[in-house]
Amino acid sequence: MATKDTALKALIEPVVTAMGFELWGIDYLSQGKHSRLVIFIDHSEGVGVDDCADVSRQVSAVLDVEDPIAGEYRLEVSSPGMDRPLFTLEQFERYAGHTVAVKLRAPFDGRRKFQGLLAGIEGDEVLLQLDGEEYCFPIESIDQARIVPRFGS
Repeated sequence: MATKDTALKALIEPVVTAMGFELWGIDYLSQGKHSRLVIFIDHSEGVGVDDCADVSRQVSAVLDVEDPIAGEYRLEVSSPGMDRPLFTLEQFERYAGHTVAVKLRAPFDGRRKFQGLLAGIEGDEVLLQLDGEEYCFPIESIDQARIVPRFGS
């Protein structure tokens, strides 16, 4: 996790936890005037629009005081959804057995995108099975990972 993400998590997580939610992850995209901070919250009973609005107000107040992001940015609070992003080794382990789409920071075997069965974790590596082979990706090499939702049976 980048230093900026670590600092943001340290500010945001206590607020989210105090409100009864789990901080699922943070996605900060620095794009000049169009920077965006997305906070994913989760709860065993689900997350509604009002929950997101409440968390947004509380987190916004903390960010206004602490001012960890230079310049303007847009704050979004969301549930992880069915195609939830995966940020930590614990989350990868929790969703073992599900199909995931992974995008790497740098190409491996000439490609950056992989989709397959999440076999679990081993040390600090994510195990992915696809096309009859198993791939091990260090968590630091993963740029993005999302659950691929299953519909029907």
